[in-house]
Amino acid sequence: MLRYKVTIAYDGTQFAGFQLQVKQRTVQGVMEKAVRTIAKSPTRIVVNGSGRTDAGVHALGQVVHFDFPFVLPAAAMLKALNSLLPLDVVVKDCQVADPEFHARYDTTGKRYVYRVSRGYYTDPFRRFYTGHWKYALDVDKIELALIDFIGTHDFSSFAASGGSIKNKVRTIFAATVTEDPASDELIFEFYGNGFLYNMVRIMVGVALEIGNGRRPVHDILRLYEVKDRTQARYTAPASGLYLKKVYYGDGPADKGDLVTL
Repeated sequence: MLRYKVTIAYDGTQFAGFQLQVKQRTVQGVMEKAVRTIAKSPTRIVVNGSGRTDAGVHALGQVVHFDFPFVLPAAAMLKALNSLLPLDVVVKDCQVADPEFHARYDTTGKRYVYRVSRGYYTDPFRRFYTGHWKYALDVDKIELALIDFIGTHDFSSFAASGGSIKNKVRTIFAATVTEDPASDELIFEFYGNGFLYNMVRIMVGVALEIGNGRRPVHDILRLYEVKDRTQARYTAPASGLYLKKVYYGDGPADKGDLVTL
């Protein structure tokens, strides 16, 4: 029995999220189907992810692990999986892992990217891969506001209802925004030790409202205090969100690098 650590990328457009769901197409579902086919197993082989992504959310570096019933070199496993997976999922890396490794419980941090298209009208060719904001934005205000995300805070106001996790305290190591004039996009990036249900999308929504003048620049500090999701209001669409990287003791936070602005 070997445990494999696998890094995958996927286009979340046609998935009902990562987690297995009855009669729904999910990333976990197609991964488990491929693994079971390679193993020729009559029973389910569980593929554990580093975390869930919602319907429509993409991944550049999601990490999963699974236990396989016989020895297969990592390179052969990568090739076999990619020969069976649908075109909207690809295995980028495959390693034989320590038997105790766990894709979810061993994480030390995650990095997310959120892309915002700024055109007045929704671009039909980017509608599944960006959020959209047609209103005016002061990027300098957004940059100043993002500093308030950095550090350890209670993110209750930034967690969607329906989440099962009671402890809403998280640490954000980096929060940045850059402009891409060529594509007329804003690109947000957040790196933290963990994220709550819809947390990044709500953070982006608040930042966009600050950039548009609908909120004071430091309204994030008030939202920490009120612990009220309804006061954060706007949740950016799933289409613009990408899980970029999952860290396992190899992230900047382990070297004391807490701010990248």
